[in-house]
Amino acid sequence: MKKKAHIIKEVEAGSIAEELELTPGDKLISINGKEIKDVFDYHFLIKDEELTVLVEKPDGEEWELEIEKEYDEDLGIAFEEGLMDEYRSCRNKCIFCFIDQMPPGMRDTLYFKDDDARLSFLQGNYVTLTNMSQEDIDRILFYKLSPINISVHTTNEELRCKMLHNRFAGSSLDKMKQLKDGGISMNGQIVLCKGWNDGDELEKTIHDLAAFLPELQSVSVVPVGLTKFRDKLQKLEKFTKEDAIKVLEIIHRWQNIFLTHYQTRFIYAGDEWYITAGLPIPEADSYEGYPQIENGVGLIRSFQDDFEEALAEITGDNRRKNISIATGVLAAPYITKWSDQLMEKFPGVKITVYTIINHFFGNDITVAGLLTGTDIIEQLKGKELGDVLLVPDVLLRNGETVLLDDITVDEIENALQTTIRIVQSDGKSFINTILD
Repeated sequence: MKKKAHIIKEVEAGSIAEELELTPGDKLISINGKEIKDVFDYHFLIKDEELTVLVEKPDGEEWELEIEKEYDEDLGIAFEEGLMDEYRSCRNKCIFCFIDQMPPGMRDTLYFKDDDARLSFLQGNYVTLTNMSQEDIDRILFYKLSPINISVHTTNEELRCKMLHNRFAGSSLDKMKQLKDGGISMNGQIVLCKGWNDGDELEKTIHDLAAFLPELQSVSVVPVGLTKFRDKLQKLEKFTKEDAIKVLEIIHRWQNIFLTHYQTRFIYAGDEWYITAGLPIPEADSYEGYPQIENGVGLIRSFQDDFEEALAEITGDNRRKNISIATGVLAAPYITKWSDQLMEKFPGVKITVYTIINHFFGNDITVAGLLTGTDIIEQLKGKELGDVLLVPDVLLRNGETVLLDDITVDEIENALQTTIRIVQSDGKSFINTILD
């Protein structure tokens, strides 16, 4: 049987690998005689101070290299496959899956559904546990991989099977107990679907998840995102203001219970619930360090506090600037408020906030991160954009310069005949980008 080989993509200058004359295109075969399944095996095996590394050169010649190094010293190698293994795709057909709600004709990578626990540890992705074997669980326990982010949705096993369209989805939650018993830190997520896992079902889920404290450190509750491309999918309803108020009542009541018994709020509501309910965003203390900010939990509060602190530290002046900002429906009122505060301190700075309606995915999609180049161009064409147009960094993924609809930042600049600057999602960067 042919040994698994991992193609080297880059060799760091001045590294051990460069000293040993390893080059891109070489293949790593084994370390200390052990085959490397994925990136976790690799990082575990290179911890040894004495290594025997087997490498295959492009001409097929094999080099066996003896290495002496410090315990934490890296070899200086990057591989073509980040995981050093194939990515695992999701086997579920969740009723709320956003990927199933995308139109045809987009780039292939946008249709890939990952459900790989290794990406949960490396990138913070959420996994359903349905794709994990006992061997996978054992490896997580052996390598002490934490935290693992879990898409729970409901602890009602029958309901979970229906929501995920997977007959094993209910029993897969048993793996959470193994992770807890093994001391693995976890975070949870509940995507709430009206008439499915809300109300009494949400109450049950929150109650059941308390059994996983303290290893389960936090759980977020976020509303399902519904695009206009749901013709052949399970019918789901949009949450109303009254619905959002009821959801928040449940979450706040449980937060008080958890605070009393566990000294943590544990369960957190996404910002969208407060906006839909017409209620103020809670103070920073309510988010206990923002463990779920990547899920849109406390993002507005964090931004606002950061903005106000940064604004208080600077002195206004008479500099003149003409700035425009494009953002989504959800954030627009807040961006407008912060812009007004900044203009009050800097009278010569003019800021125009443009609210971009998401026609591409449908008007019910209101977050800035799902805006497309098409909508930005169509809705800003011919508008007064000033010296520069600011767009949030959540429009882009992994350092790319292309939006969801394959339109690049350069193409938007050309179409609108303006200069675009990308703004990081924090208050201080917002101020600095405008004033710089």
